[in-house]
Amino acid sequence: MKILSSLMLLFAAFTANSQNFILSGKVVNSQQEPLVGATVAVKSLKKGTSSDFEGGFKLSLAKGTYNVTVSYVGFKTITQKVDITANQTVNFQLTSDANVLDEVLVSAVRVKADAPVTHSNLTKKEIAKRNLGQDIPILMNYLPNVVSSSDAGAGIGYTYIRVRGSDASRVNVTVNGIPYNDAESQGTFWVNMGDFASSTQSLQLQRGVGTSTNGSGAFGASLNILTDAVAEEAGGEISNSFGSYGTRKHTVKFTTGKVNEHFEFAGRLSNIYSDGYIDKAFTDLKSYFLQGSYTDDNTLIKALVFGGKEKTFQAWAGIDLKQLQTNRRFNPYTYDNETDNYQQDHYQLHWNEKISENWSTNIGLNYTRGKGYFEQYKAGRDAADYNNLIVDGSDVIVRRWLDNHFYVANGNVTYKKDNLEIITGGSYSKYDNDHYGEVIWGSDLAPNANIRDHYYDSASKKTDLSIFSKATFNVTDNLKAFVDIQGRFVNYKTSGLTSDRDPINVDKDYNFFNPKAGLTYKVNDEHSLYVSYAKANREPNRNDFEGGNSKHESLDDYELGWRLSTPVAKINTNIYYMDYQNQLILTGAIDPNTGEPLRASSGSSYRLGIEIDADLKLSEQVSMRPNIAFSKNINRDYHAKIDGVLQNLGNTTITFSPDIVFGNALVYKPVKNLQLAFLSKYVGKQFMSNLDSRVSDLDVLEGFFTSDLNLVYEIQTNKIFKSIVFTALVNNIFNKEYVDRGYYFTYDDTWTNPGTTKTVDGSGYYPQATRNFLIGATLKF
Repeated sequence: MKILSSLMLLFAAFTANSQNFILSGKVVNSQQEPLVGATVAVKSLKKGTSSDFEGGFKLSLAKGTYNVTVSYVGFKTITQKVDITANQTVNFQLTSDANVLDEVLVSAVRVKADAPVTHSNLTKKEIAKRNLGQDIPILMNYLPNVVSSSDAGAGIGYTYIRVRGSDASRVNVTVNGIPYNDAESQGTFWVNMGDFASSTQSLQLQRGVGTSTNGSGAFGASLNILTDAVAEEAGGEISNSFGSYGTRKHTVKFTTGKVNEHFEFAGRLSNIYSDGYIDKAFTDLKSYFLQGSYTDDNTLIKALVFGGKEKTFQAWAGIDLKQLQTNRRFNPYTYDNETDNYQQDHYQLHWNEKISENWSTNIGLNYTRGKGYFEQYKAGRDAADYNNLIVDGSDVIVRRWLDNHFYVANGNVTYKKDNLEIITGGSYSKYDNDHYGEVIWGSDLAPNANIRDHYYDSASKKTDLSIFSKATFNVTDNLKAFVDIQGRFVNYKTSGLTSDRDPINVDKDYNFFNPKAGLTYKVNDEHSLYVSYAKANREPNRNDFEGGNSKHESLDDYELGWRLSTPVAKINTNIYYMDYQNQLILTGAIDPNTGEPLRASSGSSYRLGIEIDADLKLSEQVSMRPNIAFSKNINRDYHAKIDGVLQNLGNTTITFSPDIVFGNALVYKPVKNLQLAFLSKYVGKQFMSNLDSRVSDLDVLEGFFTSDLNLVYEIQTNKIFKSIVFTALVNNIFNKEYVDRGYYFTYDDTWTNPGTTKTVDGSGYYPQATRNFLIGATLKF
């Protein structure tokens, strides 16, 4: 009997100790508003959950004492000790991070973590790990379904990004909510803002149409950049880096921190230089960033001035196949000053006011001044091409100028109460640009010609008005809805002569209606599903008008996604179907003078794909961030003239759209301040034309696999400097010879065999650098 009693007592004690209890509560902000999707974790157990639409959470724990960590994007992470002896309720209140105050500047164009929009984020800390002089497109290379490239091959100077196969002119870019894309070409020229990554607080890439934004319509993605946040404390940085091909970057940053609890002044000066991987293709970038801020409990006012001056030796022409095989670093340009020279300065003023607990407003003003030219030597030219300023057969040196002004006014009003948020706003921009060309030298000038006489002139004006209203609200406890409508009204005028001295006269209006809607369903604390639809319309670029194409493009974007979020794994999976009408696709050919890609209408086309990305914590020291995208990018019933006959080629692959893109970062942190990362990228086969090799296989770019090695080590000094950060980056460690971009052209041969027409083709390539390195040190004080 005593033995039985002892066994019963032992069993009771065991079951009491092994019984699980429920820790529940809410996660709220300082206004007691619920924070949706906050992470509540017990790291010692590798166990956690996420807060629901009401901010609530439940976590099953055995009896004991635990450190419970609560985190949420934009808020300070807190850790609290909790004794679990029974079911209990603990509420957590998170306070805003100082950096988040600035996020109101992009709240109208960004989406939250649970939005039914496919997106990726990069923080300042993540950008800094590889920020050794390369441009933002290169630093974004490992995001899902992204391919980046550069003319000079080393990631500095003229750099480009493609998302889901769409080129950079179809990626809407905003800086603090202000449009950055050039209004006429709709391209983004990162070369004008050297080292801008050093003044970037965070960026968000929305793939597909995304939400309504300011500026040109997004046809592949939207990229919104938030610049440096207001600093609480005084400090500064001195950064220097050096590397292959004479690359060097020098950066100095400072901040006063908050003076009298309200004012802050900060700035940056940078110089980046590289000889480039391609022969003679040097880049010299000088840039600056200055900001003054005023903050109190309800007000944020920021004035910013930033810009840059660039000089780059041209590598726009690429090289042909023979040169690629024998001397891949060859540059066909031989004139010593075949350079691009441009200066661009941005002036921004932002004012955000919290009127009440429910209402806030934001106003943004911008003026951008740009002026510059590229200089070019041509031999044996026709006088008629240069307004008879030369004699037939003369060699000539010209400068082709852009001289422009860009004005922007943005504004929005936000209403938030409980689970309802409504943002209504608009943007108006005006762009004035003068295009002209000068003859600055000729071996045989015409008798009455003067140096710097213009051989062509044209003037352009573009206005863009957009208004939008977007709302997020709960349908049920687990179902959240998103509705977004936008009207956009564009007028484009240009008149005069193009650089080829062809007349151009355009006065065209475009009125677009772009609705969007989506649903997010929270299955449980770890799983959620979303579905969305978005409509986008887009006006042609200037060079489309030059080619006689004035029709707008339309896109219907359908997205379906699943998200998993646990303390040790975050996985995003989405399927997209982008259905285009009159998509202006790259033909593969380029303008021989500027390297600018040429486009033509495909009629009807689509992009269908699946994207998967993950952030996996394999152990306390090892994590992995893989992503992969599979896609089909198809022109429907594509027509082309081959051998003098117009043919229906059926379905063909859209140019520069690989069917697979894979990326991965394997990260190892052996000790607290040391990180090693092995980065890998695979890009599948691409076609440089829409012909699917019907003429020859010169239009094929073979797939390639490259790997980089990244090291970051920080020493805490506690003396003059707070810390010293050493960074090293070995790009293309396996020394792969690859090409990620090129061009393809065809012409009709009617003279070899008179009476017959034979289509002849050719190709050009932009080789990227083989194994190269960058090393740097940053002193923080």
